[in-house]
Amino acid sequence: MAAAPIAIANADDPRVAEFRDIRERDLTGRENRFIAEGTVVLRMLAEAHAEGRGFRAEKILLLRNRVAGLLPILDLFPADVPVYVAEADALAGIVGFHLHRGVLALGRREERDGAALIDALPERALVLVGCGISNHDNAGSMFRNAAAFRADAVLFDETSCEPLYRKALRVSVGSVLRVPHRRGGKALDLLLALAERGFAIWTLSPHGKMEIRAIPAAARMALVVGTEGEGLPEALLARFQSARIPQSDELDSLNAATATGIALFSMASAMGRI
Repeated sequence: MAAAPIAIANADDPRVAEFRDIRERDLTGRENRFIAEGTVVLRMLAEAHAEGRGFRAEKILLLRNRVAGLLPILDLFPADVPVYVAEADALAGIVGFHLHRGVLALGRREERDGAALIDALPERALVLVGCGISNHDNAGSMFRNAAAFRADAVLFDETSCEPLYRKALRVSVGSVLRVPHRRGGKALDLLLALAERGFAIWTLSPHGKMEIRAIPAAARMALVVGTEGEGLPEALLARFQSARIPQSDELDSLNAATATGIALFSMASAMGRI
């Protein structure tokens, strides 16, 4: 049962300091905190908190007129998570702009060990690996694709952006809080760790040697996607199997999010997941 709402009248109230000027800054990386925005993401955070998925809510900030409609979601949070409410002017003063959704939460991520995450994967598993993914819209969409096609985990290398950045989390419609993931480490090390555990590694490139629909099914499969423009490093493409998505010769490539969705659909189909 959620705590009774606490009114906030002053934008300088220290109890909501973490929500101040969120457009100009992001809490990710600061003591593993992050900002969740919107009704769907709030629900995902509530479920992740309740199910012990490694995320906890610390506090919630709402536009006053949103409270009644959100009561079923708020009741999913334990009573020790404070719920603050503010009128539109005060909320705008806190966050630094007009927040039409009127729904924010401060979450905290528990530390995760990458090796432990890989070791915990099931005997039949599909994993998405992102290398150098710097666009937060693409990152969020990749997580949404991973959830849609039942990937068991997402691994981002150390050069990729933080999936818990507010925009990436919002674009993922909360899937970052649902799909097990970790960001960190060198791409080659991540792929070697997967290969050592029996994963068939498939890099995605417009010049891949095998057409994506021809990839043979395996019990454990990993799809590796690089950043737009540069794509994956040649060293990775040369070391592991490569696949391509057939497309018109008039365009050289698809964006990372679209390519990921098509490739995951094909691999999940081959594995009998969808």
